Amino acid sequence: MTNAFPEGFLWGGAVAANQLEGAYLEDGKLPSIQDVMPKGIAAPPTEEPTPDNLKLEGIDFYHRYESDLDLFAEMGFTAFRFSVAWSRVFPRGDEEAPNEAGLAFYDRLIDACLSRGMTPVITISHYETPLHLARAYNGWVDRRMIAFYERYARTLFERFADRVEYWLTFNEINAVLHAPLLAGGIWTPKEELSPRDLYQAVHHELVASASATRIAHEIDPELKIGCMVIASPAYPLTPAPSDVWAAKQLERDSLAFADVHCRGAYPGFFLRKLRELGVELDVADEDLETLRHTVDFVSFSYYMSVCASADPGVRAGRGNIMGGVPNPTLPSSEWGWQIDPVGLRIVLNDFWDRWGKPLFVVENGLGARDELVEVDGRLTVVDDYRIEYLTAHLKSVREALRDGVDVWGYTWWGPIDVVSASTAQLSKRYGFVYVDRNDDGTGTLERYRKKSFDAYRAIIAGNGADLG
Repeated sequence: MTNAFPEGFLWGGAVAANQLEGAYLEDGKLPSIQDVMPKGIAAPPTEEPTPDNLKLEGIDFYHRYESDLDLFAEMGFTAFRFSVAWSRVFPRGDEEAPNEAGLAFYDRLIDACLSRGMTPVITISHYETPLHLARAYNGWVDRRMIAFYERYARTLFERFADRVEYWLTFNEINAVLHAPLLAGGIWTPKEELSPRDLYQAVHHELVASASATRIAHEIDPELKIGCMVIASPAYPLTPAPSDVWAAKQLERDSLAFADVHCRGAYPGFFLRKLRELGVELDVADEDLETLRHTVDFVSFSYYMSVCASADPGVRAGRGNIMGGVPNPTLPSSEWGWQIDPVGLRIVLNDFWDRWGKPLFVVENGLGARDELVEVDGRLTVVDDYRIEYLTAHLKSVREALRDGVDVWGYTWWGPIDVVSASTAQLSKRYGFVYVDRNDDGTGTLERYRKKSFDAYRAIIAGNGADLG
């Protein structure tokens, strides 16, 4: 059977500025919400950045990006997904003019990618709302955020569109339902947030995303603009019809976001949910017209699947912010994320059938505790578990391609160890490159190739033909 991966398939890795750049106040940058979240999403934010927040230094990518990109090029990357730190470009978020030093950094980063044969894939907003916008406006609850985001997005398009074709408007936009500060910059504590304010924030983000799509296509119709959602298929825990319906309802909470991005209007089941919650959105006259500017492709993260049950007594799973209950047939990572390669094929087929738009797997990976050891005179990590995970999931991408699904690319999260978004740990490692830094902040920040580094390089070199 011929190889399913097409010529030009984009192979690479994905990162976020707040998890690896460091330099959190350098060259005019001001704090983002991440700088007051030293424990990830597991604890309330602090008033000011604290020294034990690993994200303040990250892995010092801001100063080491050239050598890190060299490592990615050595693996054969043809794509590199990264985010722009909003508070580098507009430090407070509501300024009239951008910070030139911030833009200049991303000029250098983009040029460095291109010179190494890597296509930049840029996320405009990746869980790092400027802290001032969260505190002064309560994040996306405030309609004024739309204009701030439009100015920011337009600035990026006008500066970088000549070199960057692929753009994602918001990272995992559907996560706002479960992590309002992380995904929506909403300063009100989650337990105090009203459904009306939460869904008003959802509406504002969706309008802003559609507006960014419109702006991008006005600047250059050839730009490819995508939404980005968490994909987590929900299986019924039992064959009972009530469990089947519970699974559909759980999936719909997430699917509604891409429905709007792809179809240009709210689906009926979402409007029903608002009615049942007693939520009446404040919708401006121009909002519905703006929403009609639909995306060119759908990108998503995929880490796990979940089960759903109509029984309220069934215990929810650990570690999955999107809800659901554990699947008794699947193994789990140390952090409770269930490992389900077949679920990726299911997602790819379901998304293609539902929207008929090209798909891009922009996050998929395994967090694990790695041990640095000496092998043949060099320090490395023998991470066969990561290689097994990578291979199994890429086989599912291959099968989806054979099913007729249009998949543009695959970027592993993250190709180098970074600070975890959910737990703010560095010991939860994803990379093909080990970074010598510990959860207590100690370490040299030196980089070491893991065994998986060579495995991914071989997969890319063969364009996926040697997966077995």
